[in-house]
Amino acid sequence: MKPTPSQTIGPFYGYALPFPGGGDLATGGITVHGYVYDGAGEPVPDALLEFWQADPSGDLSGKPGTLRRDPVNGAVIGRHGLDFTGFGRVPTEADGRYGLRTLMPGNGYISVCVFARGLLHHLFTRVYFDRGAAFLDTLPPERRETLVARPEREGVYRFDIHLQGEKETVFLDFG
Repeated sequence: MKPTPSQTIGPFYGYALPFPGGGDLATGGITVHGYVYDGAGEPVPDALLEFWQADPSGDLSGKPGTLRRDPVNGAVIGRHGLDFTGFGRVPTEADGRYGLRTLMPGNGYISVCVFARGLLHHLFTRVYFDRGAAFLDTLPPERRETLVARPEREGVYRFDIHLQGEKETVFLDFG
């Protein structure tokens, strides 16, 4: 039998999963950017990140159907930019960098799913904007900092993801 993608080391998602404007959930809000690093501290140039979040009021329902398709070939050509879906998907660049433009979530965090080479299963984490979130209090101080976005300037936050090592990001188990 031939191995399936979940049994081998990828990435297999770079061909069809990223879409134009995948990191542009909203304009005029905030920017979250950073890098994905492997266990040796090297940037991961071929990770894929998915983001889910609440809108500014805390509503998680989002709006379906905001992607535009080419009427001739059905290819995704980007978002129509009117409805806030609460979902984004971005690949990392060659230097491991990613960027997301969105609105500040009303519940205080953005959920992140990480797909990357060497991972047979995706990883879940969160980007928190307030150190006072109740969930963070359940973690040791040095670990909780791996979930908090650092403000760089008005409306711009940095959030790096470390897959392993001394700075490893806290990953969540929803099993």
